[in-house]
Amino acid sequence: MPTLSRADNSLLGRWWWTVDRWTLGAIGVLIGFGYIMMLAASPSVAERIGSSRDMFIFKQVFFLAVAGGIVVGVSLLSPRNIKRLAIVGCIVALVLTAATLVAGVEIKGARRWIALPGMAIQPSEFLKPCFAVVAAWLISEGRRSPRFPGLWIAFGVFGLIIMLLKSQPDIGMLAVIITVFLCQLYVGGMNLFFVAAGVGMMGGAGFLAYVLFPHVQSRVERFLHPGTGDTYQVTTALEAFGNGGLFGRGPGEGRVKDVLPDAHADFVFAVAGEEFGMLVCLVILGVFAFIVLRGLLKLLQEQDMFVVLSCTGLVSGFGLQAFVNMASTLKLIPTKGMTLPFISYGGSSVIAVALGMGMLLALTRRRHHGDVQ
Repeated sequence: MPTLSRADNSLLGRWWWTVDRWTLGAIGVLIGFGYIMMLAASPSVAERIGSSRDMFIFKQVFFLAVAGGIVVGVSLLSPRNIKRLAIVGCIVALVLTAATLVAGVEIKGARRWIALPGMAIQPSEFLKPCFAVVAAWLISEGRRSPRFPGLWIAFGVFGLIIMLLKSQPDIGMLAVIITVFLCQLYVGGMNLFFVAAGVGMMGGAGFLAYVLFPHVQSRVERFLHPGTGDTYQVTTALEAFGNGGLFGRGPGEGRVKDVLPDAHADFVFAVAGEEFGMLVCLVILGVFAFIVLRGLLKLLQEQDMFVVLSCTGLVSGFGLQAFVNMASTLKLIPTKGMTLPFISYGGSSVIAVALGMGMLLALTRRRHHGDVQ
């Protein structure tokens, strides 16, 4: 089998010697964990709802295979093409997110999904990576050309996203996008006073969400005062971690997947804790931390503001999503229906995260003077 040499000037050869192979490998590890956890968690959930034991497995195998292809395919693109892809993706995601308010499928009081044959798509998932790159382009272009109102356009798109997500409602997604945008503004050189004001406004928005949305109030109350409501899922998840101990009960020996409704999705980390133990959970946590820290460290010598802001948004959104999922499973924060990237079941989430990681790999590739920007 031929190997790729440094003299190989083909598209694949240039990609292999310029891409961050450590981050690529870490993403591959997470995809591998995704396959393992679907085999462990999903058959019991499928049986409980009266479906074939292999239904979730077959779907997620397909989603993860597509995700792997997207990571590699998008990472082949130049920064200029990443910018174009993000702009088109952001426009399409905005239109489809708006369409959910009219023709969306309502689940548990929220309209976030558009029904397709065999699956439902959540367009707002694609706003996270696409808006991060679009906002980075607008902010950096505004700094490069003072006459171009890039920052104000970014705020306009940001405001539109806030209105759409509030109307669904999807407070968790909204909180992630707000946090990512504030991180980009801070890194982009905005006065710290205005960034602090933004954080304060975010706190005020959180209080308003608590007052206006009953499901938010319920989750906060159950977190602060467990005796005031149903805490079955979180309590069961914590028991699963206790049962797993340091090394776990062994593959297939867990019991939480038989009784936890979202064991294959939002609470898949609890299944990992029971069957594989704390050590494997720490490995999963370490892989997420490695991707985030390596992505940020690679920006220290980067001169292109667009690349810096884009990667800041992509890795902060990726890391925040993983933190919210694991922390809510461990009852460190109120529960929030957010998937664990590449590991939880969910087609829209897996594909959107793969898109973001492909963009990150493309933007952090080593570029030379002759490369297309």
